Amino acid sequence: MDQLNKLSGIAHWLPRLSLAAIFIYHGFPKVAMTGDVSAMMGMPFAMVLILGIAEIGGALLMLWGGFGPEWTTRMAGLIFTAIMIGAIVMVHAQYGWNSINMGNNGGRGMEFQVLIIAVSLLYALKGNSIKKKVEVAV
Repeated sequence: MDQLNKLSGIAHWLPRLSLAAIFIYHGFPKVAMTGDVSAMMGMPFAMVLILGIAEIGGALLMLWGGFGPEWTTRMAGLIFTAIMIGAIVMVHAQYGWNSINMGNNGGRGMEFQVLIIAVSLLYALKGNSIKKKVEVAV
């Protein structure tokens, strides 16, 4: 357990990097191919562009927060939460919970979006304090 405790100070990078990768992956096409994505999603051009910028910007803030100011971590968590609430309301809620391609929903449920919200809210509420090493009494 002592070996694991020694690594606890860097554990915040696991979800931080995962969130950043998810939002860069989904944001980049919205910025690079806004027209095509707009047509595919049935959303206005400007809305898709703003969403892509918010996704990439939030990812960069999340990464910066790993080294820098706490406000960047908190802001990224709030941005991600807002984006995922929008995704759930606009797309995923109608398909229920299941995100695995089982049944009739084609894997479009909201379970992964809810997990992203939970992790994002952890960062929004705790900020960089989750980076602090936890001492365990033996």
